[in-house]
Amino acid sequence: MWNIGELKERGREAFKANYWPCVGVALLMTVFAGGSGLSSRAQSSTTDIQHSVENVPPEVVVAAFVGFLAALGIALLIKIFLANPIELGGCTFFKKNLEEGPAPFSTIKAGFQNYGHTFVTLFLRDLFLVLWFLLFLIPGFIKAYSYCMVPYILAEHPEMSATEIITRSREMMDGNKWNTFKLDLSFIGWILLGIVTLGLGFVFWTSPYMNSTHAALYLKLKEEQGLV
Repeated sequence: MWNIGELKERGREAFKANYWPCVGVALLMTVFAGGSGLSSRAQSSTTDIQHSVENVPPEVVVAAFVGFLAALGIALLIKIFLANPIELGGCTFFKKNLEEGPAPFSTIKAGFQNYGHTFVTLFLRDLFLVLWFLLFLIPGFIKAYSYCMVPYILAEHPEMSATEIITRSREMMDGNKWNTFKLDLSFIGWILLGIVTLGLGFVFWTSPYMNSTHAALYLKLKEEQGLV
C-alpha cells in the first residue's frame, strides 16, 4: 500500500529539480481552471439581485439574467475548449517530469495534439461529475476522486476509448479514494500559506507541489496494480 509521505517526497523532489517549468505549468492550469469557474460567481451575483428584485426595474433583472447566461456560456467554452486540454497537458508534463527527469514547459501542448479525443473524454468525465453532484453533494465528491486519474490515463493511452479510460480510472481508485482524500488534506498547511500570502505561496509552491504529488500517485497506483 502506498505511503503519503513517500509520495509527497517523490513529488517534491521532482518539482524542485525542475522548479520554474513546474511553476509555469501549474500556474497555467490554475488560471484556466479559475476562468472556467466564472459561472459560479455569475450565479452568485444573479442570486443577490434576485433577493431584491422587488426594488429593481424589470429591465435590470432581464439584463442581469442575460449577463448570467453569457457568463455561463463563456465559462463552459473556457472549460471545454481550453481548460480541459491544458489540464491534460499539465498532467502529461508532471508525469513525464517524474518518469524521465526535467520535462520542458512545452510538454503542456500535448493536451492539444489529439484534440477530438481529449474533448470527448474530458467532456464525458465532466458531464458524469455534474450529474453526480446534481444527485447529491457527497456522491459527487466521491466520484470526483473516482475520475481523478482520467487525464493521466488519457495521456498515456490515447488509443483507449473515453468510456474505457473513465472505467480504468474508477478501477484504479477503487479502495484508494479515502487515502487520496487524506493525501489532499495533508496539503492544508500549504494551502493556508497560499491564502495568507495572497496566492503567492500557492503559485510558487503549493500548486506545483500538489500536481507533482498527484502524478506520483498515478505512477504508484499503476505500479501496484500491474498496469501498463
